[in-house]
Amino acid sequence: MSFFNDLLEKPANLSTASKYSVMNGFVYLAFGALLIVWPGSVQTIFMDVPFAGHESALVRVIGMGVAVIGWLYLFGGRSGARQFGPASVLDRVVLVPAVLVPLVTAGIFPHLLGTFAILDPALGIGAWVLHKRNM
Repeated sequence: MSFFNDLLEKPANLSTASKYSVMNGFVYLAFGALLIVWPGSVQTIFMDVPFAGHESALVRVIGMGVAVIGWLYLFGGRSGARQFGPASVLDRVVLVPAVLVPLVTAGIFPHLLGTFAILDPALGIGAWVLHKRNM
C-alpha cells in the first residue's frame, strides 16, 4: 500500500478505549490548532496576563506540541492496539502534573497550563478506566 493509503486506512471494529483515544486526539488537535492560530486565546479564554515579549511564539510552540500529541493519539487510537491506552496513562497522570503544576505555581501561564494539568490526567484516568473495563 502507498503511504497515504496506509495513513487513511479505515480501521476495523475499534474498542471503546480506542475510540476514546481517537476522541482525545481530536480534542488535542483542535486545542493545539487554536493555540497556533490564535495565541491571544491565552488572555481571552484563559485570562492569563498580557504578553510582555515574544510569548505568543512560545504559545504557538505549545500549540504545535499539543497538536502533534493529538495527531499521535488519533492514529494510536485508530490502530486498535491495546497497549496504546495504557501507554498514555503514565505520562498523563504522573509526568504532566509533575512538570506543569510547578510552572503554574511559578505564575507561568497559570490558567492555560493549569487547564492542561487538570484535563490531561483526567483524560488519562478515563483511558485507564476504559482499558480496565475492556480486559
